[in-house]
Amino acid sequence: MTEEEVRQLIIIEDDAAFARTLGRSFERRGYQVLLAASLEEAEALLEEHTPGYAVVDLKLKNNTSGLLCVQMLHAHDPEMLIVVLTGFASINTAVEAIKLGACQYLAKPSNTDDIEAAFAHVAGSAEVEMTNRSTSIKTLEWERIHEVLAETDFNISEAARRLGMHRRTLARKLEKQRVK
Repeated sequence: MTEEEVRQLIIIEDDAAFARTLGRSFERRGYQVLLAASLEEAEALLEEHTPGYAVVDLKLKNNTSGLLCVQMLHAHDPEMLIVVLTGFASINTAVEAIKLGACQYLAKPSNTDDIEAAFAHVAGSAEVEMTNRSTSIKTLEWERIHEVLAETDFNISEAARRLGMHRRTLARKLEKQRVK
């Protein structure tokens, strides 16, 4: 493979084990992989490297938003293909990720096949099947609970206070959904 054919990928993920596993999987597919656990580490890597691809976790340690990474990566190279991975999927963060320069937004668990397909499927499609189902109240409630949990760094008491519900009620709802 010539120098021009090497596909360079940066993975910004604070879960070291997941980042290593994902990185090895991409290396087996011919990518040169750079790993960063934070915005600052990613910025340092970009001083010496120009990856064409990026995988960014939406929620990083210290309550840092991966959207800041998306914004920084897009400013560094508007042609970079950026995929956001998240265990905290919501319509709001999906829209913002795309506005900031991501080409795709995937909910975890996603594997290397899913991510590569997302890199390949950059252009939108007007042929997407429309559903007749509107978003349910339960889905909207769950998205709001998840959003507040992320804002409070998963402090159930504080999240319950912000949501205006009893802590035990929130704990029961979470037990049904099994938040990780």
